[in-house]
Amino acid sequence: MVNQRKKCLLILLDGLADRACPELGGSTPLMAAATPNLDRLAALGCCGHFHAATPGQALPSEEAHFAMMGYDPALFPGRGYLEGLGEGFAFADDDVLCLAHLASFETVGGRLLLIEKKPRLPEEQAAAFFALVRDYASPRGRAVFHRAKGSSGVLALSGDLDPRITDSDPMLPGRPLQAPRPWAGCEDHPPARHAAALLADYLRFAHAALAPHPLNRERRLSGRPAVNGVLTQRAGRRTQAPSLRQAWGLEVLSLSSAPIYRGLFEFMGAEALLLPEDHDPGREVAAKLELALTRLDQGRDLVHLHTKAPDEAAHHKDPRLKAAVITAIDRGLASLPGLLTRRDDLLLAVTGDHATPSAGELIHSGEPSPLLLAGPGVWRDPVERFDEVSCAAGALGLLRGREFMQTILALLDRAKLAGLRDDPRDLPFYPGPDLALEMT
Repeated sequence: MVNQRKKCLLILLDGLADRACPELGGSTPLMAAATPNLDRLAALGCCGHFHAATPGQALPSEEAHFAMMGYDPALFPGRGYLEGLGEGFAFADDDVLCLAHLASFETVGGRLLLIEKKPRLPEEQAAAFFALVRDYASPRGRAVFHRAKGSSGVLALSGDLDPRITDSDPMLPGRPLQAPRPWAGCEDHPPARHAAALLADYLRFAHAALAPHPLNRERRLSGRPAVNGVLTQRAGRRTQAPSLRQAWGLEVLSLSSAPIYRGLFEFMGAEALLLPEDHDPGREVAAKLELALTRLDQGRDLVHLHTKAPDEAAHHKDPRLKAAVITAIDRGLASLPGLLTRRDDLLLAVTGDHATPSAGELIHSGEPSPLLLAGPGVWRDPVERFDEVSCAAGALGLLRGREFMQTILALLDRAKLAGLRDDPRDLPFYPGPDLALEMT
């Protein structure tokens, strides 16, 4: 193949990294999985670790992705905002948006103690409960609960508000629904106080509306807890951030099956396609891979191919299930090693966004994710297995946050030499925008 402009395929295996599991003889699910294709790719390139922030820090997917793409955490708009954007809900730019869930509580001494978050409900029950808490208004402002999927959605708060408020989600069963409060340093900021007060009013309204519903009597008679409250977390609001094209000079496409990633990449100014989930993660990845390669050939500079399957399996707290899911994903990548050896324009990156332990109580943990890079110009190190421990011996070492995209840019032969300034902004890529001097 004739040399041409290099492209990058980023395969993001969500929640890939894990901990040593006694059920797997001390191996991680990735180490226990059958991964001949990932292992071959590791042998074709260079390995290491990636962490979006600092090793030991547990990150949610959206913040890990944001840091991986090279953005300042201060520009992060919040999970609630990104979820609302990805779902296509209607809201104003200055609304405060919270991720929200229906929940079951026990009333003890005037407090609501969490029994179950996001209860699984028949569609007709879920629709009936959501209808009761859809809209709330008071002199402080308005709250609208947009339903997304199952028992979850996005709560949009309107008024003179600030998103710097705490979560009401107690996270663990037996703990009380938390009183929303302004962040430290915002206690005397009226919009933050108003937002916390409006949310508290809404939570009381939701409990009063849900608790007496006849469906809850039926649920109690059948031994199920009442759906009698709403909890919220990760409030946010639209911020201003440069697009990926402005930041890195790359035309980016995201392929995922969850609205949060569509929202995130649309916020970053990229094209984002939401594709159907498949119960077979290998088949899902294979279909996304075919589309990714097509779109790279059609002009995209970087395609983010995402699968949530390892993360979802780990949340079941079943290491063997996670290993089986990773094995299936590897089958979906069967064509990639051969393809990589035939192309001189394709840079491959494979990693995870964070660690999701498949045992224990943590939702996510702070271990770095294995990372492999392969393609033209990439070093070849001695690593021949793609797993957490083997990749630690790789020549890449540990890349953190923005270092990932800087490395990708360099391997695509688009990194600007430090000190050159072809644009008023100090851009990391070359060439910059066309600012030609007119000679007339």
